[in-house]
Amino acid sequence: MELGLERRVALVMGASRGLGRAIAAALAREGARVAIASRSLERIEEAAAGIDHDIWPFVADTSDLDRLAELPAEVEATLGPLDVLVANSGGPPPGGPLDQGVEEWDLSYRSLVLAPRVLAGAVVPGMRERRWGRIVNVGSTSTREPITGLNLSNANRMATIGFLKTLSREVAADGIIVNTVATGRFATDRLASNYGSMEAAEAAAREEVPARRLGRPEEYGDLVAFLCSERAAYITGAVIPIDGGHLQTAF
Repeated sequence: MELGLERRVALVMGASRGLGRAIAAALAREGARVAIASRSLERIEEAAAGIDHDIWPFVADTSDLDRLAELPAEVEATLGPLDVLVANSGGPPPGGPLDQGVEEWDLSYRSLVLAPRVLAGAVVPGMRERRWGRIVNVGSTSTREPITGLNLSNANRMATIGFLKTLSREVAADGIIVNTVATGRFATDRLASNYGSMEAAEAAAREEVPARRLGRPEEYGDLVAFLCSERAAYITGAVIPIDGGHLQTAF
């Protein structure tokens, strides 16, 4: 299937490893010119070198809103006008509803809610002028079914969904689509850390996920590449789960 991403310019946040790196690789395989960003220069350069396509690394921390506001212009100066934005902020630390203090709430809000807002504010005007754009938010199934012990993610990711759904309705007529992927359990370092080891995460998936396995980051990257493509032009304002059937909710 031809996705129409050849020579499109994409910015993928949090792309030094895990799902972000897989997304960048999938977009690059489709011919996109991909800028990848992470807070670590060493890790983002390593990721760029490890992807067998043209990738441009940039340093940016999703909690540094001033840096995020200027990043898209830097990417455009190097690669040209941005067509695709993938907002990927990672996950905040686990904890119950009253476990974290105000500072941790504030940092989580900056990374999960304000970071996508700042990035969208920087890229949407140009997308509107060109009447084409794709924004994909790396979200979580916690927006459908709150996950015990992940309170900061549960609360803040829902706020992001509200913002992006509202944005999607305002920019749809301009050829811009805005979607969120509700992420299930994927074989990433972060998931392994949450469970204590990758083996423990895989064992839990065999018991709890209908597909009886963890998702592969490459499978995630392929879905996001489709949502960034010409073929996805009539899909917007959606929250799309990719979780091996783990969610029990019908909607």
